[in-house]
Amino acid sequence: MEAYTGFAQVYELFMDNVPYEEWSRYLIHLLREYGVEDGIVLELGCGTGKMTRLLAQAGFDMIGIDNSEEMLQMAKDRDFFTGEPQEIFDCEAENLSDSRQEKDDFDILYLLQDMREFELYGTVRAVVSVCDSMNYILEEEELLQVFQLVNTYLDPGGIFIFDMNTIYKYREILGEAVICENREEGSFIWENFYSEEEQINQYDLTLFIQEENELYRKYEETHVQRGYEPERVKALLEQAGMEFVGMFDAFTKDPVQETSERIYFIAREKGK
Repeated sequence: MEAYTGFAQVYELFMDNVPYEEWSRYLIHLLREYGVEDGIVLELGCGTGKMTRLLAQAGFDMIGIDNSEEMLQMAKDRDFFTGEPQEIFDCEAENLSDSRQEKDDFDILYLLQDMREFELYGTVRAVVSVCDSMNYILEEEELLQVFQLVNTYLDPGGIFIFDMNTIYKYREILGEAVICENREEGSFIWENFYSEEEQINQYDLTLFIQEENELYRKYEETHVQRGYEPERVKALLEQAGMEFVGMFDAFTKDPVQETSERIYFIAREKGK
């Protein structure tokens, strides 16, 4: 859970190929299909807030939670015109400063919290989590804990939608691959390792980013994710007290296949 702590800026640079707008349309369609047209929506693992802002633009009152202060600061800097960097609230579900000038006519509450122990002051219509944030939960017990917290903070009948990378993707697509990309402004090396026995995927990122003096600064981070069998995720949702609604091959309404690389799960609050 310590990923994305050292290079929020360069992370954004090399994630520009993620089709956030397309993903948001799919997510918004699912929310509305399951009865969430408006109201408060919580995003777990919001990062720099790209999806959070798109959901806010669609009319939802957004809360974003992430455990990276750098990521959240970037998210806040985009959402408001400010003269000085704003404080990120550390595990406190308080309102942001009223002195900031809003952009795009929406306000987003960002909270610096770990999704395994997040706290809110009230309930929300829906909870979402995308871009495989849930795969960073490496222990079943902790994933169950996240699901229990989600159930606690959902309105009666509220909806939980999240995605996960699959074991197939880790084993067959990423595997022991080395991925490199070179651009004018910098380059990166992605070295991937997958443990079939532990269902753990690790990738070491090395980035070289050009600075103003034309020298390059080196950044390094290690990310660890876990793949889960879909039926086990379903069982954990039900153990957390939720109603399992369904799962789809990502960005479709198709059933999950053996070759699915990303799965969307949908669950509903059915009592505390």
